[in-house]
Amino acid sequence: MAGLFDKQAETYLDARPTYPGDWYSMLADRTSSHSLAWDVGTGNGQAAIGVAEHYEQVIGTDVSEAQLKLAKSHPRVRYLHTPLSLPDDELVKLIGGENCVDLVTVAQAVHWFDLPRFYSVVNRVLRKPDGVLAVWGYNDFAITPEIDAALKRFHDTTIPYWNKNINYVFDGYRTLPFPFDSIGLGSEGSPLTLDIPKELSFEGILGMLKSWSAVVTARERGVELLPENVVSELEHVWGGSKLVRRVVYKGFMLAGKVRR
Repeated sequence: MAGLFDKQAETYLDARPTYPGDWYSMLADRTSSHSLAWDVGTGNGQAAIGVAEHYEQVIGTDVSEAQLKLAKSHPRVRYLHTPLSLPDDELVKLIGGENCVDLVTVAQAVHWFDLPRFYSVVNRVLRKPDGVLAVWGYNDFAITPEIDAALKRFHDTTIPYWNKNINYVFDGYRTLPFPFDSIGLGSEGSPLTLDIPKELSFEGILGMLKSWSAVVTARERGVELLPENVVSELEHVWGGSKLVRRVVYKGFMLAGKVRR
């Protein structure tokens, strides 16, 4: 899915939630070494920055150069462009070689990957036996019943324009293949559910909706899913453009080690 978020890279940067710091702490607690982490599909580097609080070096990779141009700098994070054409052997070498990575993270992105290919690379680079792969995402908001219902109505209009891979997100990664041994933070078929709290204005939530790939795809096909009347209706239900509300994103995680 290379280039899927190139066009809305800046909107994506502003709109996405910040993952709680304790997520990174609980993952770090499960790896015996903290030398090297790899954040895949790093986008703007949000997860890479969080991981860097616990690991000596973090490599953040993405197929999107547009996203990487907006990535946040950090002294322990190194960003690399990894086009889909890059051979697996070259990718392994770029990351540092086999059996060298303590933690691999993928935030709101693994559903776009060629999963067999990705998992094969992860099995090669993870440090054995204690290296950990963690993938997570989110698929819903909880704000107020009225706002939630309005957002659900809008979401229903976007369904024809999503790539089929988004179904993994819609079902909270319950059907996502995940052939790794459980470490108690979600396992194949049984993700760990997690809340992501955030204070958000109406402009923030609107930016989130605009960043959805389905909204961009619809626009490219001549369909505007966020015309003025829809935006006005959502703003009215929200309570005005200046009102800041507490939003809880509904998250989910799968984490595990290489199977023995």
